[in-house]
Amino acid sequence: MTTFDRITSDPAVVNGQPCIRGMRLTVRRVLEALATCPNREQFQAEYPEVEEEDLRQALEYAAANLDDKVVALESPP
Repeated sequence: MTTFDRITSDPAVVNGQPCIRGMRLTVRRVLEALATCPNREQFQAEYPEVEEEDLRQALEYAAANLDDKVVALESPP
């Protein structure tokens, strides 16, 4: 069982959404930023407070909480 010691949830912080180390930076926001930043250097420039282990745990947390349900996607025309 994985321990997510850098992922926190507090009802008083962003309505209890999973955050990085108690900051008001949600796991979701980190994942969105990783997906849109062309490289890690740009990500680190925008979020200097986020450490490499924070990123690893955010990705692992998201993967652990995804459903194994298959979602049908539309085929391109």
